Amino acid sequence: MNTVFNRRTVLMAAALGASTTLLQACGGGDDDSEPNIVELAQKTPELSILVEAVVAAGLVSTLSTGSLTVFAPTNAAFAALLTELGTTKEALLANKPLLTAVLTYHVLGSKVLRADVPLGKAITPVSGGFFKIEASNGLKITDGRNRVSTITSTDIQASNGVVHLVDRVLLPADKDIVATASALPDFSILVEAVVAAGLVSTLQAAGPFTVFAPTNAAFAMLLTELGVSKPDMLANKALLTKVLTYHVVPARVLKAEVPFNTAITTVQGQTFTVSSSLVITDQNMRTSRIVTADVFTSNGVIHAVDKVILP
Repeated sequence: MNTVFNRRTVLMAAALGASTTLLQACGGGDDDSEPNIVELAQKTPELSILVEAVVAAGLVSTLSTGSLTVFAPTNAAFAALLTELGTTKEALLANKPLLTAVLTYHVLGSKVLRADVPLGKAITPVSGGFFKIEASNGLKITDGRNRVSTITSTDIQASNGVVHLVDRVLLPADKDIVATASALPDFSILVEAVVAAGLVSTLQAAGPFTVFAPTNAAFAMLLTELGVSKPDMLANKALLTKVLTYHVVPARVLKAEVPFNTAITTVQGQTFTVSSSLVITDQNMRTSRIVTADVFTSNGVIHAVDKVILP
């Protein structure tokens, strides 16, 4: 009886030892457990500046737990940012508020693999704000300042999410709709009109808003169509307000999010439609085309149009 028991014990011990050896060989032991996002970055030489930044911002614990997606700038991306901002690494690392705002702009509060990215649509990071990703000669990110970064490597797995490498540091928007339009020469008449109508504070509010912004050429065509001068147009505040607010939608709508052939309600109260070819039809059956889409701002998005639409 004891002999049989001893034989079984020996066999079980041998089997257990073999299983343990196999588990270790396959990387299943505790020493080979999948690293979290911070540990993964620490093991990746080209992310060493990112690690320094995460430590300086006090974000190590934040990025070590949960389920996250990190768009991780490489060392080369940080070097380019320092040149762009005209600063040093030491100065950047010492500016904790800026560092925190920038780093958290690279983090999503859930795990998003390459195959699950909502292309062309607004993506909201944990810091707030938004950016978009498009598939155009690779994966391109347009940030809040309309700068473009390329995703160079995707789906690097971590125990608490996934990492995608990017070749440029993303920056959140720092200009509202009015400031953004003011910086673009082709919207100078629009800005004059917004000022004349007393709508500056409205378009500087939190929103979000979508502005279908007529270019200078669009306003020139309108003046000819109506047979009026620019000073006369700017002096008619009531009409100007009605027309301008008809170009504003009280929501952030990127090009990929436009509901085609559906009535879109404006701040003015009336509606217009947009076709799949980005042609707008106003209340008078006049048409205008979106010629430049998705100019990002801190409180919404601007789409340039080639004709003023009328309520």
